[in-house]
Amino acid sequence: MEGFYKLSWLQRIGFGSGDLAQNLIFQTTCMYLLFFYTDIYGLDAVDVSVMFTIGNVANVIWDPIVGALIDKSNPRLGKYRAYLVFVGIPLSGFAILCFWNGFAPSLLYAYVTYISMTLLYTFINVPYGALNSSLTRDTNEITILTSVRMFMANCGGLAVGSGLPLLISYFTEEKAEGLPKDPGAWFTTMTIYAIIGLALLLFCFTQCKEKVVMDAKDSENVKISDLWMEFFHNRPLRIIAFFFITAFSMMSIGNAAGAYFVNCNLHGTSEQLSVFMGLGSAPSFIFMPLVPIIKKAVGKKNMFYIFLGVAIFGMVFLYAVSKMEKPDMNLVYVAQFVKSTGVIVATGYMWALVPEVISYGEYMSGKRIAGIVNALTGIFFKAGMTLGSVVAPAILAYVAYNPKTTNQTPLAEEGILWLVCVIPAALLALAMFIISRYELTDDVIDNINQEIENRTNS
Repeated sequence: MEGFYKLSWLQRIGFGSGDLAQNLIFQTTCMYLLFFYTDIYGLDAVDVSVMFTIGNVANVIWDPIVGALIDKSNPRLGKYRAYLVFVGIPLSGFAILCFWNGFAPSLLYAYVTYISMTLLYTFINVPYGALNSSLTRDTNEITILTSVRMFMANCGGLAVGSGLPLLISYFTEEKAEGLPKDPGAWFTTMTIYAIIGLALLLFCFTQCKEKVVMDAKDSENVKISDLWMEFFHNRPLRIIAFFFITAFSMMSIGNAAGAYFVNCNLHGTSEQLSVFMGLGSAPSFIFMPLVPIIKKAVGKKNMFYIFLGVAIFGMVFLYAVSKMEKPDMNLVYVAQFVKSTGVIVATGYMWALVPEVISYGEYMSGKRIAGIVNALTGIFFKAGMTLGSVVAPAILAYVAYNPKTTNQTPLAEEGILWLVCVIPAALLALAMFIISRYELTDDVIDNINQEIENRTNS
């Protein structure tokens, strides 16, 4: 059926490799850039908080510009996939420069490299997100695509969470307790990750070709103001906006605190940090391939409720284990696995909702502005990242975290524990309420897509 295309497994894996590539940069900055800036580069936590906030605010302005630009443009190499090539190279370069210690502790250098990297990341992430909805209208195919995408994204998360501490330790000559602080080892590791990421972006480019896109004549009329019109007229989009903000706040806060938690609260080794952070992604290899089956068995909303609930339980469990006089690392790992299982499925499947709200907007307005909608989702997740990037350093500063030692005060240890468990659990409870308001069931969205195809072909 026209528009309802089936994809080969090579195409699905090719598409997913784009998110694997991005996560080699995105997850590294989420999990470790704050730690690098405070403990290696030598910046104050408050200065880093301000810089992260300014970077994310700049992206709020930048995202709609990028979204409108890619919807208006029709590059020869592909409407959306062309940017994987054009922008992938400078993005990789600036990601490497963010982890270079050459001008430490220059705040200006940190600003230039960090903000440049985030702006370039947007120019990859927005068209990549739009690429999903341009491959097919088939909801079952989109569910499979999203499962493959998130499976591979979590491969990136595992490579970063588990692999990065081990690589840094490998390249460090003088071994020490906790995560090594050798600037050269950090720079070498990020260089390896960035080069691999660029190769994966190029592979994604070769396997994906847009099939469901706006007519070139209609794309000429796209304006930045369409972004706000879409937001105000598309109720399902507004609902996932708040879900994205809440989910990414939770992930930003929890990921940024992971290294501090293992180093200071548990006094763990780099190997234990590797296992702990790796368990943040490991459940994806079990559960993401099962998402189509789970969704079919319990329904879309119930799947969200179940896994958000599992994540909250895991965080409560982790908090309880961490308050033991001598925490058992095996119990810590179990709690981390349970927590991560819920987070991975719930926050992974939310990306399958984006093509749905794109189709809903097309149904209502006649415009398939995938770039603009993905720019909006970019604003939503950056709003969440902004909240997270403010909360984590602010709480570290409030509890007087001392980067020169792993022996923190009880107040500092409690503050870190709130960042890892308490605040993320509260945000997930809010996310559960938000998703309860989403009304696009599979039957509704299938009927909408069929009506759009009927209009197009009539």
